[in-house]
Amino acid sequence: MMSKNTYNPHGEIDLENRRRRLKFRAWHRGIKELDLIFGNFIEANGESFDDEDCAWFERLFEEQDHEILKWVTGGAEEPDAFKGPMMDRLKKLDFMTLKAR
Repeated sequence: MMSKNTYNPHGEIDLENRRRRLKFRAWHRGIKELDLIFGNFIEANGESFDDEDCAWFERLFEEQDHEILKWVTGGAEEPDAFKGPMMDRLKKLDFMTLKAR
């Protein structure tokens, strides 16, 4: 039996496919606001993600959508595990281009 501490569902996937998976997951969160935030962010930055960046997002994507939305929009402080340069970039929302319909 595998221990929870050693199991890594993303460990056997190469970097290019991890980026591709992140892009898909970013656009299919279930909350439209997060689809727009994550989808646009990964569209703009995902090609430069290394393994550490992918791991950060993979961990973030395991959190509850409503909590993530509060962290990104400043409604609540993010946990220490997600503090740092990537969250700072995400919170700027300067990668978004919204078009009126």
